[in-house]
Amino acid sequence: MKSDLDIAKNVEAKPIHLVAQRLGIKDTELEPYGHDMGKVSLSIYERLKDNVDGKLVLVSAITPTPFGEGKTTISIGLTDGLNRIGKSTIGCLREPSLGPVLGMKGGATGGGLAQIIPREKINLHFTGDLHAISTAHNFLSAAIDNHLHYGNPLNLDEKRIVWPRTMDMNDRAIRKVGTLYREDNFIITAASEIMAIFSLASSLENLRQRIDNILIAYDKEGNEVHAKRLNITDAMVILLKEAIKPNLVQTLEHNPVFVHGGPFANIAHGCNSLMATRTALKLGEFVVTEAGFGADLGLEKFLDIKTEYLKKSPDVVVLVATIRALKFHGFESEEVSSLEALKLGVQNIARHTNNIKKFGIPYVIAINHFKDDTEEEIEYLINWAKENNHLISFVDSFIEGSKGAIDLATKVVGLSNQEKSFKRLYDLKDDLFAKVNKIATSIYGASGVSYSKQAKEKLEILNEKYHDLPICIAKTPLSFSNDAKKRGSIYAFELSISDARVSRGAGFVVVLTKGIVTMPGLPEIPNAEKMFIDDDGNISGKL
Repeated sequence: MKSDLDIAKNVEAKPIHLVAQRLGIKDTELEPYGHDMGKVSLSIYERLKDNVDGKLVLVSAITPTPFGEGKTTISIGLTDGLNRIGKSTIGCLREPSLGPVLGMKGGATGGGLAQIIPREKINLHFTGDLHAISTAHNFLSAAIDNHLHYGNPLNLDEKRIVWPRTMDMNDRAIRKVGTLYREDNFIITAASEIMAIFSLASSLENLRQRIDNILIAYDKEGNEVHAKRLNITDAMVILLKEAIKPNLVQTLEHNPVFVHGGPFANIAHGCNSLMATRTALKLGEFVVTEAGFGADLGLEKFLDIKTEYLKKSPDVVVLVATIRALKFHGFESEEVSSLEALKLGVQNIARHTNNIKKFGIPYVIAINHFKDDTEEEIEYLINWAKENNHLISFVDSFIEGSKGAIDLATKVVGLSNQEKSFKRLYDLKDDLFAKVNKIATSIYGASGVSYSKQAKEKLEILNEKYHDLPICIAKTPLSFSNDAKKRGSIYAFELSISDARVSRGAGFVVVLTKGIVTMPGLPEIPNAEKMFIDDDGNISGKL
């Protein structure tokens, strides 16, 4: 079979203004980036704000494995499938980060016949959003150091400056650095607070307010100092004013997709931009969006954080898995057969479905179907789903495009007409410790939570002022626990918390589990070694 990139290159994109016109976007509201990409003006929401919202479909997945589950592929396939059965549907995806693209994960534009295009542009520099976010973030860092250089009139405590630097690249060597003025560190752009703010802002004015509210440091008397005091908020908004406009692209079948905002779900909240999602809801009958990694991370954060600011909850959840990934969660020894591994592995998907039920949203299991799935395995999974009252759909959009997602699309439409009883996992009035405990025990299956001395002290301080904010737990995506090696379905472990901080501008408290890093490193053989470009500028390879 051809590579994903080869498949994408063989499809001629429609001019982006035609994709926009199909949605009712006016020419004056579209800013083309070349012929096949464009940005949509923020003014469009004001024009459409009285439109009834479409149905929101949230795509999540089981606990990730090295094989991948195909969550983005399913999201794109479902977008095409819903359009195929006559439902005007828009996809809403996150922007790829260069760290994973060049490092280990590769691109984030789907695969096979369920892709968005132009693939190579989206996976690389795209419209420059992540560069703008990195620049705005680092400008604030530079302004802090400049303030120290010129006498420190705000009396900042150099040892309690909490604003790091950022870069959209996996580079473990800069996790800890020293500057002329202080000890500093870098985090990847996808985990930065500017990325979180960017993805949750509802307008330019709201963006300004959120940046003003950023906690940058404590002064020598122990008082909080916020970004507003440096008088550079407008400059930062100026750096972001083009990036904040949602990006419009298309699937291989020329259906519309917004790709905008890209926070990680293991160390951030893992959702595409609020701007894109709410605009799409005013334009289409259905909106298909995704939450990063497994349902214990991205889905929980979408439902407990993003819905608070979006003011809408999903109508349907799609939980993605593959038979191969389920078997990975079930293999405990070499003696275990393939079918036995599957029988053990379904415990992982059962955990995630139980978690979804706690939020009161109807769901369907989407099995990304592969040709080497055996009839015996398929039959077992169908019977297991029936016995446990799970709605299930086998999806072939990778090899068949929209045709392979008709069954899933039909089931999603049916579920969207059911009544839902959405409820968040915790009450925002609960204190921070109670919220962490609720997520750890109810979603992860932990028996309890332990805190380092540093984490406990910080959370106690934050609890005095920020107890009513939602919680964003930074944790390995590879396990329910904070031990990446413990796959499958595990209970009765203690979740270890190492640190805590407030993302005051974003509007949540970040709690970091033991072992989590906010600046990943490159693998021994980076994905970048498998990318190539010829003398004519044609790109090939794994991208």
